Amino acid sequence: MAATRTQTTQTPRPPACEDERVTPTSDAQSPLERWLLGLRPVRAVIENAFRIEDRVRLVRVKLVRKRGYLTVLEPYTGYGTTTWVRALARVHMAPPGSRRRFSLSRLLRRKRRESVVRGWRSFARVSAGNVPATVIIDGVRHAVKADRGGIIDINLPANLAPGWNTITFESFDRQTSTAPVFIVADEQRVGLLSDIDDTVMVTALPRPMLAAWNTFVLDVHARTPTPGMNVLSERILTSFGRSETPVVYLSTGPWNVAPTLARFLGRNLYPAGPLLLTDWGPTPERIFRSGLDHKVSNLDRLAREFPDIKWILVGDDGQHDEQIYGEFTSRHPDRVLAIAIRQLSTSEAVLAGGRAASAHWRKNAPVPWVYAPDGAGLAKQLTEAGILPDLTQAPGTTTDEAPEETVVTPVD
Repeated sequence: MAATRTQTTQTPRPPACEDERVTPTSDAQSPLERWLLGLRPVRAVIENAFRIEDRVRLVRVKLVRKRGYLTVLEPYTGYGTTTWVRALARVHMAPPGSRRRFSLSRLLRRKRRESVVRGWRSFARVSAGNVPATVIIDGVRHAVKADRGGIIDINLPANLAPGWNTITFESFDRQTSTAPVFIVADEQRVGLLSDIDDTVMVTALPRPMLAAWNTFVLDVHARTPTPGMNVLSERILTSFGRSETPVVYLSTGPWNVAPTLARFLGRNLYPAGPLLLTDWGPTPERIFRSGLDHKVSNLDRLAREFPDIKWILVGDDGQHDEQIYGEFTSRHPDRVLAIAIRQLSTSEAVLAGGRAASAHWRKNAPVPWVYAPDGAGLAKQLTEAGILPDLTQAPGTTTDEAPEETVVTPVD
């Protein structure tokens, strides 16, 4: 039996992923925020908010440590190429498995609890920041360290075959967990990137009270999928390779809801793919992290990591997706194949605070912009724009006449 490679390596940055920490290109602070930051008391609160959060987290970790809790890693789906992998996980505290005794009554109570799962449960966990851990890729061990919020997000060298693979996480307390990673083939040229809120799932997230209800209270089984968006994803994967096309979900939601979102996507037949989420906690500069900057920086990161892939960007017209995608296309016109925007209904637009103005980004755009209220309409528009093949045309037939140019205008 061949010996397993277990040496610990000081992991260098893969060539395709240098300078991962980018400076956001957009200023998400409003004039009111900038004015408030100029006030000394307000500035003092902001500068100390993240320290208070760290202190509270440390106290919680010490308390559960006394009860015998161990550090475990909650793994998330990753991605990469044949030479590197982006490993994603979150460190939190959990009771040891030996303490959980099996009984029929406990099993029945657990089944009843799982029938109604509230979002707040994911926020009740105790995360552990700045904790060392190990990522095992094809038998090679890589020493890593979580950030102050307990998140592990790092690119590591690897040598894996294209398609789905598995990597292993090992916590400081020797608790192991595994995560799937999608390895993109070197010859792949098209990928799918989709927003989640109001794009694949109806949430009306910009309204704070409604966002809190959807995130903390609403039963995860009662969340509503957007009509036809799973069919759109299926059409795209069928057109460009079901087992070769990378699918990435980019959202401003917190990492706490990653398991909930993954279950929602799987239950509603969306293709599997990594979730790129963020942390709602304070930073030295802000009380809350900027969701806009989170999306901008991850898009730029994907452009650097996959220089040969053109992305089909899917979003909605109720948040900043059009602005983000338009600016990204201006910076990287050769990295975008098409932009598909789902139009919110009148009631959804009201809850979302109105529709975003998109004429500026669509003017003289180098790629097609298509609009429709559901996935079926977007698939039709992408077909008319020549991005997706026409399923109504018989195989082997051709059309002598050149297709007319399609101009799609969104509904104001």
